[in-house]
Amino acid sequence: MGNEVNGMPKNIIFDIGGVLLEYRWLDMLMDYGLDKEDAEEIGRKMFDDSLWSELDLELRPTVEVIHDFQKKYPEYAQVVEWFITHGEFMHVGRPKVWELVHQLKEKGYGLYVLSNYSSDLFSKHTKDVPFLKEMDGIVVSYMIHKAKPNPEIYQYLLNQYHLIPEECLFFDDRAENTKAAQRLGIEAITVTSQEFLIEQLQELLNK
Repeated sequence: MGNEVNGMPKNIIFDIGGVLLEYRWLDMLMDYGLDKEDAEEIGRKMFDDSLWSELDLELRPTVEVIHDFQKKYPEYAQVVEWFITHGEFMHVGRPKVWELVHQLKEKGYGLYVLSNYSSDLFSKHTKDVPFLKEMDGIVVSYMIHKAKPNPEIYQYLLNQYHLIPEECLFFDDRAENTKAAQRLGIEAITVTSQEFLIEQLQELLNK
């Protein structure tokens, strides 16, 4: 379990970043004017910091989290604020994946989103994407102030849409998130590349 599609799930649950969308965060920081080394450094610092998790949970206003980032990394104060407030420049579509998602919908699978996002970034990253209209349900961390891999967000999705864990297949790009799903009885696959995901979705369509 975790490396390939095993059974015949009725429902497919998708993360967004690294699954249905790609992120050009490094290019975005370099577009701002940083060289590659500085861009990689501040990117790692932001994403690995617990403050980024606070954005996803949305327990307090984004402006307060940005302020704390700026206090922690004063040398990057301006770029941090720009980066977090301009999420519309970060995402890259995966139209080949989206077409397969559409075909899975037509084949009768129940489709769901389970993702970690602040409300602002979720809105900007998913603006005008076609896959949202294919979904039978959407749970995002900011909605319930719980985030993966906390089991409560998985359980919320299952309860909200009356899903049976053993009838679900979950795709996420982070191993800790797929492992958390597996502990609840959900078959889960860690997405390592767009090509790998396409292979897995095609396999489902061929069954």
